[in-house]
Amino acid sequence: MSDSPTLPAVSREWQLLERPVGWPKPEDFALVEVPMPVPGEGQVLVRNEYLSVDPYMRGRMSAAKSYAQPFGLGEPMEGGAVGVVVASDFDGIEVGDHLLHFLGWREYAAVDAKKAVKVDPDAAPLSTYLGVLGMTGLTAYAGLLRTAGFKEGDVVFVSGAAGAVGSQVGQLAKLKGASRVVGSAGSDDKVRLLVDEYGFDAAFNYKDGPVGEQLREAAPDGIDVYFDNVGGDHLQAAIAELNLHGRIAICGAISVYNNTEPAPGPNNLTRLIQTRGRIEGFLVGDHYDLQPEFVREIAPLVASGELKYRETVVDGIQNMVEAFLGMLRGENTGKMIVKL
Repeated sequence: MSDSPTLPAVSREWQLLERPVGWPKPEDFALVEVPMPVPGEGQVLVRNEYLSVDPYMRGRMSAAKSYAQPFGLGEPMEGGAVGVVVASDFDGIEVGDHLLHFLGWREYAAVDAKKAVKVDPDAAPLSTYLGVLGMTGLTAYAGLLRTAGFKEGDVVFVSGAAGAVGSQVGQLAKLKGASRVVGSAGSDDKVRLLVDEYGFDAAFNYKDGPVGEQLREAAPDGIDVYFDNVGGDHLQAAIAELNLHGRIAICGAISVYNNTEPAPGPNNLTRLIQTRGRIEGFLVGDHYDLQPEFVREIAPLVASGELKYRETVVDGIQNMVEAFLGMLRGENTGKMIVKL
C-alpha cells in the first residue's frame, strides 16, 4: 500500500444526534473525533477537500420512509465530497489522485474504490464536480431535457432559480432555444443576477407579492415547462399558467421540507385536464446513464464561460451545519460548498 507519511491519528465527522422536528437545530448534530479510518480490501483513504450540502439531506434526517435510507443516529452522515487519495492499494488509483465520492460530512473517508469517480483538477476546479459538473448539474440536465421534455421555443419557468440546480436549468433552456425563460428567487440581488448574468428574460422576487400575479406578468403568454424546486404556491401558480400540453418536472419542494404538518396541495389540478398537462417527479439517480453525454456537452460550455455558475463557499468542517442551515434558508447563491 502506498501511504501519505503524515496522517493524523483522528478524523472529525458530523453525526446526527436527534431527528429534527421542523427546522433543524445546531444541537441536533455533533462534530466528533473518531480514529483515523483504515481502508479495507478494495478501498482507498481519501482526505476530503470539498463537501456538499443539499436540500435532499433534510429528508434523510427524518425516519419517514423515503427513496433513501435515513441517516443513522450517532453515525456519520453522508453526502457528495471531492478529495485527494492519501493511501491506496487499489490498482488504477494512486496516492495524489482526486476522487468524487459520497462519504462527505467528514475529514477522511475509507471509500470503496469502485463507487468513486476520478476527477481532474486541471480540467475544472474541484468544487465544480459537486455542482455544475456534478450531481446538481446532472439534475438540471436530466430534469429539463428528459423529464420535462424541453423543446426549442418553449417558455420555461424555474423556481429557486438562483440555486445550484435552478440557475443551470434556466441557462441550459436559453442555450437550447427557449423562447422565454422566467425565474423566481428570494432577493432583489438574486433577481438581478438571473437577468444580468444568467440571461433569464425575466425574474421576480417571490417575497414581493403573490407568485401567481408576478408569474402572469413575467410570462403573459403562459408557460410550457415548469421546473419546480420549491413547491407550494409556486406549483399552484405554474399550473394556473400552463399552456396546452405543458409539462411540470418536480425536482424538489424546499418550501415545505421543514413543515411539521402536511402542506396543502394545489387546488387547481383540474387545469391539467384542460391543458392536457403533465406533472412528473424525478430523482437524478434514475438518470446516471446521461452522465457521459452530460459531461461531454456541459464541460466545454463551462470552460468557455457560455454556461456560468456561482458557488457560496463556507470554510471549515466546523461550520458545515451552519452551511446546511443557510442553504435551507436560501442564503446561498448557486451551489453551497464547504471547503476543508
